[in-house]
Amino acid sequence: MTSLLVSLPLLLPSAAGDQNLALIAELTVFVLAVFLGIEVINKVPPTLHTPLMSGSNAISGITVVGALLSSLSGSATTTNVLACIAIAAAMVNVVGGFLVTDRMLKFFKKR
Repeated sequence: MTSLLVSLPLLLPSAAGDQNLALIAELTVFVLAVFLGIEVINKVPPTLHTPLMSGSNAISGITVVGALLSSLSGSATTTNVLACIAIAAAMVNVVGGFLVTDRMLKFFKKR
């Protein structure tokens, strides 16, 4: 039992090593998500771009709400700056998506 307690600190990773492993894991997930997103978007036929844009608008709306909640709860300047950037980027996506969707839907209206 005592030998296990003595070797226990050797089995646990250090805090700095833990952060490096977490960063590498997060970057790996990000890179895989980028490649997967590119592959999915390239495989979408042009007739499905309007519904896909609407789904993207919904996700960006959720991003806006999350950034607003984050900026309200955080007192740090960094949190507020990042939340402001997230709100601006998501709102550009939402407004642009609605404009593109509206323009595409006008093609289907009878004259």
